[in-house]
Amino acid sequence: MDKDIVVVNKPASIPVHPCGRYRHNTVVFILAKEHNLKNLRTIHRLDRLTSGLLLFGRTAEKARELELQIRTRQVQKEYVCRVEGRFPDGIVECNEKIDVVSYKIGVCKVSPKGKDCKTTFQRIGEVGDDSIVLCKPLTGRMHQIRVHLQYLGFPISNDPLYNHEVFGPLKGRGGDIGGITEEQLINNLITIHNAENWLGLEGEQAATTNINSELKTTSALEVSIDTKDSQPVNAATNESINEAATQTCYEEPDRSFDPEKTTSDPHCSECKVNYRDPGPKDLIMFLHAWKYRGVDWEYTTELPDWACKTTINYDQL
Repeated sequence: MDKDIVVVNKPASIPVHPCGRYRHNTVVFILAKEHNLKNLRTIHRLDRLTSGLLLFGRTAEKARELELQIRTRQVQKEYVCRVEGRFPDGIVECNEKIDVVSYKIGVCKVSPKGKDCKTTFQRIGEVGDDSIVLCKPLTGRMHQIRVHLQYLGFPISNDPLYNHEVFGPLKGRGGDIGGITEEQLINNLITIHNAENWLGLEGEQAATTNINSELKTTSALEVSIDTKDSQPVNAATNESINEAATQTCYEEPDRSFDPEKTTSDPHCSECKVNYRDPGPKDLIMFLHAWKYRGVDWEYTTELPDWACKTTINYDQL
């Protein structure tokens, strides 16, 4: 961090900014509340489940400068992911156009009516039956890496969206979505989302068991969470011990929770929806923004555990 820019190694499962049902549990809110870094300008975004390098401007001028570099494709981006199967040798280039099927639920697919896209891929290692792949997106379309890997037939191992049979028996390989229309695809995705994330309304029997058994996630990968570096807990209060100081050093981070601020309306259907607690496999996707290099600047993050359990020499890449 300096006077113009803040660089964050974003954990998986946290959205960049308020969206959908996320508000306080976002990178922007956490930086403002716990580190007193307010009025940050978002320069680019990462998907909620994607981890890695995230840039924020502390001034409007710097944000515009870096946004322009990204928009004019002067920034080289490198991602690391873990995909199903043995990825082909050499450099694989995908130039398939990508179209947004639904902005409302955030789903894309390869389509000739989409926008131009280009991503290069290279297998750099293997973990069991999976491959570790270096990805270099030359454009910045929504879900670009995930959609191109799905099209190539090597989806990210634990991608809950693009590694799913809702896209047909081939799971979208080669653009084959099983002969259904885009409208049917959207309806099926909404059904699956409801079945896998909601437990129904209060006072009612949640009738999602059958749907879950019919439309279940195909990836059976379970992610184990390493608790070695978990934050210490005060045994007397069962609260996390805060060891982080603010970036400004003037204020202590605010980690308090006031239950009196929560509200509920008995006539609101949204208030009655019960969401299940996510499991470890729901919080991590094997896709990480590793390096960004622009005009006279470069940032690199540490790699996540799933990318380090190999003999890959990342320094030589």
